[in-house]
Amino acid sequence: MKANRRAFLQSAVALGGAALISHSPARAADQPLMSIARWSGDENAPMMEVAEKLTVEAIKAIGGLEPFIKKGGTVWVKPNIGWDRVPEQAANTHPGVVKALVRLCYEAGAGKVKVGDNPCNDVRKSYGNSGIEAAAKEAGAEVVYLDRNRFREMEIGGKRLSSIPVYPDIYESDLVISVPVAKHHSSTRVTLCMKNYMGVVENRKKFHQDLPYCIADLTRFMKPRISVLDATRILMDHGPTGGDLNDVKILRTVAAGTDIVALDAFGAELLGNNPEHIGTIRVGAEYGLGVIQYKTLNPKEVTAA
Repeated sequence: MKANRRAFLQSAVALGGAALISHSPARAADQPLMSIARWSGDENAPMMEVAEKLTVEAIKAIGGLEPFIKKGGTVWVKPNIGWDRVPEQAANTHPGVVKALVRLCYEAGAGKVKVGDNPCNDVRKSYGNSGIEAAAKEAGAEVVYLDRNRFREMEIGGKRLSSIPVYPDIYESDLVISVPVAKHHSSTRVTLCMKNYMGVVENRKKFHQDLPYCIADLTRFMKPRISVLDATRILMDHGPTGGDLNDVKILRTVAAGTDIVALDAFGAELLGNNPEHIGTIRVGAEYGLGVIQYKTLNPKEVTAA
């Protein structure tokens, strides 16, 4: 059995199998579980154009979004929009990645695509200065300012996190796509696809003890089926807020895949870390949410120009 096929079966068992393909056609067994798209074009090209093209190629390389999307259903694209920062500061997902992903969801048959996060900074400033609100709307998304009165306590059933207020519209969407920017974090060393789910909950103080386990509990509850990692620009230090352009590294890279742990492991390496030493990644693998050795999935590497 090929390594990537074996990893897929392991992930399917860990996530309850049907959760990976519910409401959507089954993926072909030979489709890559992970892709890495790198820019090979003009280095002076606008980053908006670069980000959009990379996202298209990364999604195309894993077989497109059609297998994940219920025809006429609702998709929630969950970027990191936590901070009042401009794209050049790499504290939020690049708006070009979000814009392309929204468009691809509609092309794959989604009836409605929503974009929203639970920011730490002022919501209007974060949505506006990040460029995400305008980009998402241009692609046809409904941009949602989360109503704090609508969070609902839900049973997580985790090892450390038993329950937490979750935004119901996100959890009840037919598909949720975690699409963070790769960046440093002062508490967890990195913040990537799994930790991005903290933007679907309220009362994050519950995460202060055993943070890696709480994040893994929440990730398992959210049943990730596909995630996208923005590494067009990455934040190497002073995360998660950033602000200093000297902490930003331009990589012009986007990765996508069905194994959220593998994507986080790849992102951790980009940030200069050994994934085995990152608590959230190690615990995610312990939970059976994916594999740390992402190269065993034989990621399909493609270029965009």
